[in-house]
Amino acid sequence: MPTPQELEAEFWKALKSDMTMMIGLDGVEDGHARPMTAQVDGDRGPIWFFTSTDTDLAKKVTQHARAIATFTSKNHKLFATVHGGLSLDTSRENIDRLWNRYVEAWFKGGKEDPKVALLRFDAERAEIWEDASSIMAGIKLMFGADPKEEYKDKVAKVAFR
Repeated sequence: MPTPQELEAEFWKALKSDMTMMIGLDGVEDGHARPMTAQVDGDRGPIWFFTSTDTDLAKKVTQHARAIATFTSKNHKLFATVHGGLSLDTSRENIDRLWNRYVEAWFKGGKEDPKVALLRFDAERAEIWEDASSIMAGIKLMFGADPKEEYKDKVAKVAFR
């Protein structure tokens, strides 16, 4: 059974590889989560998202907005719900450092496009699940085993700060 630290490490590894999160503002009307490409700085964030200034998310971000993001690894072996703070970052240094050809494809004017917005997500806490729906779990269920018993060791609540 994985430890909370192992699940956390697996989360950051998978996020760096798969790079897509659903992110939205917590407690804001029409703060619907949307899929965005995540770039992770360091071992534990922050998590960065490029967007356009004319998106609903960018328009509603306040200096200390509360956000919630969800993550599913491409192989569906790991799932997470992450809570933290979301803010607009106007640092030219960060834009230059994180800019890449995939981001550039979205902005006709490149880095100089006036609609470029960089969002910084400071993850504070998460609940991380390792997939427990395997062939072996199905076989155990057929023989009367309780899948919930094994699954409880495949979830962790972690604090990032």
